[in-house]
Amino acid sequence: MIKKEINIAFEEYKSIVELSSDEQDLCKEAVKALDNSHSPYSNFKVGVAIKLASGKVVYGSNQENVAYPSGLCAERVALFAIGANYPDDEIKSIAITAKTDLFEITQPVTPCGSCLQVMAEYEKRQENTFDILLYCINGPIWKAKGVNNFLPFLFFEDRLNKG
Repeated sequence: MIKKEINIAFEEYKSIVELSSDEQDLCKEAVKALDNSHSPYSNFKVGVAIKLASGKVVYGSNQENVAYPSGLCAERVALFAIGANYPDDEIKSIAITAKTDLFEITQPVTPCGSCLQVMAEYEKRQENTFDILLYCINGPIWKAKGVNNFLPFLFFEDRLNKG
């Protein structure tokens, strides 16, 4: 038997004011994305802002559908928009936030496994990791370099890539 360990790393900031001005701005843009959330069933809004190398910011918000699971998470809405519209513009950082009137959110909300896997695909595609900011409004912020710090066992099967 061989015992192995996986280590993850992230930084926790007590407040948005501890971030760089660019990171603060991106978190604020993620809050703006909450306005376009269509979440009448869960009443749980998720907003995403992604900064590209060109300086463009791409937004995403969760889009629910009465015919569950036909909706889509905010992270994938934004990432797929980038893939469709800016496929050669490298992702530099992503800020994710959430809000609900049903209860107080006191910790950052993490992306679901499907969103993490899609994020990993974009990192692999651009051959570079990006910063991930999980922003809890009026609470802490978690910052990590690369999606593997949130999903250490990413699924990749290079034999599927025939190119």
